Amino acid sequence: MVKRRRSYETGHRPKFLAVVDDSVECAKAVRFAARRCARLGASIVLLGVITPPEHETWLGVGEVMQAEAEAEAEKLIEAAAEAVRTFAGLEPERVVRTGDKADEVVKLIESDEDISLLVLAAGVGRDGPGPLVSALAGKSAASFPIPVAIVPGHLEDEEIDALA
Repeated sequence: MVKRRRSYETGHRPKFLAVVDDSVECAKAVRFAARRCARLGASIVLLGVITPPEHETWLGVGEVMQAEAEAEAEKLIEAAAEAVRTFAGLEPERVVRTGDKADEVVKLIESDEDISLLVLAAGVGRDGPGPLVSALAGKSAASFPIPVAIVPGHLEDEEIDALA
């Protein structure tokens, strides 16, 4: 039996989870999540996921690469946090994790039962919507524990504000 999430209880303040990366489309998803949070009185979590270094553990190179990746993730999250403050007047929760993006998204949702909506950016190029959207849709679309909002990267800011 599936456990009912706390985020669905009456009177509970939900959290939206936005996955932050260096794609152009990410800004659109963050804007949508921030605007929607402001309208619903929700809070927002910004997640950055670092891919672990593979074969660079010799002489501490792996640790240096990990530190650089964490700094870059923090920089991206701070830029997204500034957008959230601008669009919604909210201070977001920040999370950085290391591992497979799809797995880390699912783990965070499972560990924080306040999260009630996942907001993802979708690419609009020939390469498809992006690896995260494809991975989550393929792995767990039918059994995902919360709704997923996919924001296409071609939407104009006015369209995003109207939809949110």
